[in-house]
Amino acid sequence: MNVVIWIAQIALAAVFLMAGVLKLITPMDELIANGLLWVETTGPVLTTLIGVAEVTAAIGLIFPSLLRVRPKLSALAAEGLVVLMLGAIATHIYRGEYGVIPIPAVLGAVAAFVAWGRFKAHPIEPKETQRETGSAGRQSTV
Repeated sequence: MNVVIWIAQIALAAVFLMAGVLKLITPMDELIANGLLWVETTGPVLTTLIGVAEVTAAIGLIFPSLLRVRPKLSALAAEGLVVLMLGAIATHIYRGEYGVIPIPAVLGAVAAFVAWGRFKAHPIEPKETQRETGSAGRQSTV
């Protein structure tokens, strides 16, 4: 199960890193021309914030778990993506773009799976720090 969760984490991170960077570096009119019509509704500021959230989530999906430093942050990043995808679904419903709803629905479902996997099914334990292991490294003053 751990391998499946890792595959989902890596796939989500790749998708959201690419999508986020695209939103951050591409001009609005080009995004619209490329079929991201919803940016007309959100405007440049919210579109940029969404891009930042996607890039941040992509980083958060991988590095805390990989480095085993506060690995629960990976599950929280996945939960953040669930919320983001619910917002995407709501935006597409508002705009009447029903044909694209399966994309954020599937991405949200995969993100929910990762959150569940990292919180419940197969959480990653943080690596021990010197403070947690006791007096290792302390010198006696006697």
